[in-house]
Amino acid sequence: MGSTSTGVSGVVLAGGRASRMGGRNKAFAAVGGEPIVARTLRVFDELFDQVIIATNDPDPFRGFGVEVVRDRHPGAGPLAGLQAAMEQSRNPHVFVAACDMPGLDPRVIRFLLRRIGSADAVVPHWDGDVEPLHAVYAIRTLPIITACLERGSCAMRDFLPLIEVDHLTEDELRALDGTADSFRNVNTPEDLAAIGGRFEDRDR
Repeated sequence: MGSTSTGVSGVVLAGGRASRMGGRNKAFAAVGGEPIVARTLRVFDELFDQVIIATNDPDPFRGFGVEVVRDRHPGAGPLAGLQAAMEQSRNPHVFVAACDMPGLDPRVIRFLLRRIGSADAVVPHWDGDVEPLHAVYAIRTLPIITACLERGSCAMRDFLPLIEVDHLTEDELRALDGTADSFRNVNTPEDLAAIGGRFEDRDR
C-alpha cells in the first residue's frame, strides 16, 4: 500500500442524494477517464491501512475491495456517514473526504495528518469557509455525533462547535502545492464540465 498511515482510517462519504446532479451518483462521474471514487480509493490505498466507504446505497461500491458500511440514519447527511465509518474504524482517527472531490492531493492530506494532536478534529479553512469534509476526526467524538443525530441535529456545522477543533488557516494551506485542487468538489453538471468530467453512458 505504499507509505500508509497507522492510526488513521480513510473514509469516503458517499451518502448524498446528488439532487443537483440530477440524481446521478457523483462518485461515478469520470474525470480524466476515471470515476472519482476509483481515484479517491487509489489515493487512500497509498495513505491508510483501512479504507471505508460510508453510503446509503452500498451495492454500487461492492466491487472496489474496501469496506462498505451503510448509514444508520439515512438522509441525515455526512454526519450519519461519519458515525457509520467511526463505528467500523479500527483506528483512533479517521480522515474523511466527500465522494465528489476529484483532485484529492496526498500532500495536503499528509499535512493534515501531521497536525493530529490533542484536538478532537483537524479542519481546514479555504475560500473563507470551513472544509469539514476534507478533515480528520478522533473516534472519541463518536458519542457526541450519536447524540446530535438522535436529537435531529444533523449538520456538520452543529457538531463542530461541540468539539475541540484545530483549525488550519487559509494562509497555512496556501503555502502547500495542490491545495486548491484537493478542496475542489463537483456538485453540479456545470462543475463537472468545467474540469472536463462527464458521466459515462452507463453508470456503474
